[in-house]
Amino acid sequence: MPRPMFPPHTPLVLGTFNRGKLPELAELLAPLACELKTLGDFPGVVAVEETGDSFAANAALKAGEQAKHLGAWVLGEDSGLSVDALDGRPGVFSARYAGPKATDADNNALLLKELAGVPREQRTAHYTCHVALADPAGEIVARSEAYCRGLIRTEPAGSAGFGYDPLFEIAEYHQTFGELGLAVKRVLSHRARAVTRLVEMLV
Repeated sequence: MPRPMFPPHTPLVLGTFNRGKLPELAELLAPLACELKTLGDFPGVVAVEETGDSFAANAALKAGEQAKHLGAWVLGEDSGLSVDALDGRPGVFSARYAGPKATDADNNALLLKELAGVPREQRTAHYTCHVALADPAGEIVARSEAYCRGLIRTEPAGSAGFGYDPLFEIAEYHQTFGELGLAVKRVLSHRARAVTRLVEMLV
């Protein structure tokens, strides 16, 4: 199978409005020598419905539909948290766990409520990230998936990151992503690992 090619110095659109992901992704994508943009840089982008039943399906939808609409290279990404004691929830619903307009605080509060009384050894969880790269015709030319394992704290710790980061403890560090900060997250996170693997396919 031929190696997918990404033309250098080409604009690459991140298929998200979440600017919290931009600092982490900008450094990881640096080897592509691309001009990085987000959906916020374009008027009239399409609202892609995340109707997939997996992270892979949603990432492909975000990349392919937006690429065709913009006529640009688009990196679609879908990620979320799966908690063993909750049978894998929130999973693909991580961003809207507490409702369609839920904030990070809302989602974290619901997660803690659902895990109330669950002992530490049973609070194991993992993050999943799937990334998909679409060319301007909307064809998915490369994809990658990676994981990061840890457990859920009983209360938030740290202010770095976003989403469930203040609750997600990396076992080997005994600290949450919220405490460890961006430098460590760039190395250990599910998103960092998935994007790094994707870049390795392209350079």
